[in-house]
This record gives sequence, structure tokens and C-alpha cells, in this order.
Amino acid sequence: MLTIKLDDLSGPEIAALIGEHLANMAENSPPESIHALNLDGLKRPDVTFWSAWINVELAGCGALKELDDQHGEVKSMRTAIPYRGKGVAKQVLAHLLEEAARRGYRQVSLETGSMEAFIPARRLYESFGFTYCEPFADYVEDPNSVFMTKRI
Repeated sequence: MLTIKLDDLSGPEIAALIGEHLANMAENSPPESIHALNLDGLKRPDVTFWSAWINVELAGCGALKELDDQHGEVKSMRTAIPYRGKGVAKQVLAHLLEEAARRGYRQVSLETGSMEAFIPARRLYESFGFTYCEPFADYVEDPNSVFMTKRI
């Protein structure tokens, strides 16, 4: 059973998963197109971070960044390699969307890669009703990025 909990980003498991996430982004995207947050970026007051655990093993994570009082951004969605394809990302994303609705957001947006490596992520977001959109917040048009949004 998956347990999703607020996380202060102090544990070594989280540091390792975020490190893996950043390394993977560097493998698949040029530096100017990497928008993933490091640990310090995830500790900002406008970002809330959750970790997902199966028993004592870290299975994944996700964060919600407040853009304004009606618009949130999905950040740092990551599933640990041993748990890929087991529904972890679906449960984390559902949790983030429930939290966005609880906060009264009317819209949730995200940025992900346009390359083949990001097809599973884009399919996940599409399955939750996200649609493609123009860049939002501080993002700019980038051939390596895809922007998606969902009305709540």
C-alpha cells in the first residue's frame, strides 16, 4: 500500500531520488531547458513537497508550486526505478490534484520535456485531462519543452 506524506526534504532517500531526477533531466535535455528544482528550490515557501512510500521504501515524489491563489504548478514528479509502471505516479498526481482543489486553485499547469523519453509522462498527464497549452508563468517557448494545463 502506498502512503503519501508531506516531506521536509531532509532524508537521504529523498536527496538521492531528487539527484537521480536531476541527472536524468541532464541526460535528456540541454541545460537551458531543464526546469527541475533542486533540493533548495523545493524548500521554497511557495512549494509543497510530498514523498510516496511503500512500507519503508521511497517509491516516488511530487510537488505543487503555488503560482498565485488560483493557479498551481506540478513539479518534481518522479517514480523510483523499482516502482515504475506500478501506478505510483498516478497516485501521486491524483494527490497533487486533490490538494490543488482543496486550496481552491482553478487551474494546474506543468512543464515537461518534448523528447521521446518524456512520452510516458505526457501520456500520464493526458490521462488526467491535461491539455497542451502555451508557456505559463515565467516559461518561454522552447522546442525541448511541452506545457500542459488542466482546469479544476
